[in-house]
Amino acid sequence: MGAAMRRIHVGNALSAFGLGFTVPYLYVYVAQVRGLGAMTAGLVLAVFAVAALVVLPFAGRAIVRRGPLPVLLAALVTAALGALSLGIASSAAAVLVSASLLGAGQAVMQPALATMIVDCSSAETRSRAFAMQFFLQNLGLGVGGLIGGHLVDTTSAASFTLLFAIEAAMFLLLVVVMVTVRMPHAPRIEDAPKASGRGSWKQLMGNRAMVQLCVLGFVLFFACYGQFESGLSAYGVEAAGISTSALGTALAANTLVIVVAQFAVLRFVERRRRSRVIAAVGLIWAVAWAVAGYAGLGHGSQEMATAAFVATYALFGLGEAMLSPTVAPLVADLAPEGMAGQYNSAFALVKQLALAVGPAVGGPLGASLHAPYIVAFLVFSLGITVLAVRLGRQLTDVQDQPWLGKSRVVARGGAPVSADV
Repeated sequence: MGAAMRRIHVGNALSAFGLGFTVPYLYVYVAQVRGLGAMTAGLVLAVFAVAALVVLPFAGRAIVRRGPLPVLLAALVTAALGALSLGIASSAAAVLVSASLLGAGQAVMQPALATMIVDCSSAETRSRAFAMQFFLQNLGLGVGGLIGGHLVDTTSAASFTLLFAIEAAMFLLLVVVMVTVRMPHAPRIEDAPKASGRGSWKQLMGNRAMVQLCVLGFVLFFACYGQFESGLSAYGVEAAGISTSALGTALAANTLVIVVAQFAVLRFVERRRRSRVIAAVGLIWAVAWAVAGYAGLGHGSQEMATAAFVATYALFGLGEAMLSPTVAPLVADLAPEGMAGQYNSAFALVKQLALAVGPAVGGPLGASLHAPYIVAFLVFSLGITVLAVRLGRQLTDVQDQPWLGKSRVVARGGAPVSADV
């Protein structure tokens, strides 16, 4: 791991650590501590999604034209300003403006950091780099949330101001770390498609494999991440009688599986076809939904229902650990030279759409229509498997099995380089 990649991973950990301080407590802060009500708190959460949807189409073009590092620095400063202002905002208007700044900054960080990982890795090291990113993000979120939970006091607005100040400090510290990064010239796969126009959305939409991957990504995020804190948690409470403490245990089990199993899973998947790994995730998540069905519809003991619900989140975590070294590197390998930022931003946009639609659809279903909810998302998971198999037919051998390109990696200038670049 080179110096640039080490700093990028430190950046991922710091940003996740800062977000972990505040994300779990946003609703309580706005609705109760600032006394702005549930409606305003709901709007704040919606503003995060809207801000991301607005800025991401422009972020990709900016990364292509300016490079990922300047865009990342601008996003970090914006997010820091948003966090600081959110910590002192007392009116609904101020809270919403602050949330829009924080949401926009957070959204742009993702494709900028992903593009930096692409530029600092080779086809052989990229899966491990993205696995490390996912590991550090989950570790940072978990540790940040744990520490933030001990600092927060719902009777004191000052304690929340402290949380947001710490979050802003993490973003500014990340600025200091990132300005020291010296981006190398990344190698590329020899048969990667050439860009027809820098920053061209039309060119991206003409890439059938990328379009299929975006469709698959939407279903992935809709059927998993979009349900964690909405439909699935509502289903657990209403149908399975899960307590709030057990729900917290289930979320912790999800993070624990990712942190503990990530690199063991990586060794299993990195020499297998990417499309088949994603297809296997669909099957694992189908099992997870079946176990969730037992928890709420099986009429067993409360202890068995709780254990099954925790197992559901753990199975989701196993699938996530398999996806982290698979999907993000595939997005990078589908991108023409120089357009990784555009492709990363497009995929981040798909993710945000899924995360916006998922809770809106899953929440009401999970709370009231228990059996249809489980059946629908079990079918979505099986659909992931079908879509992954179809995607595999659109991929070249090197895109689906990157280790085959070990002897076909060339430098940007076209001269062959050694396989261990």
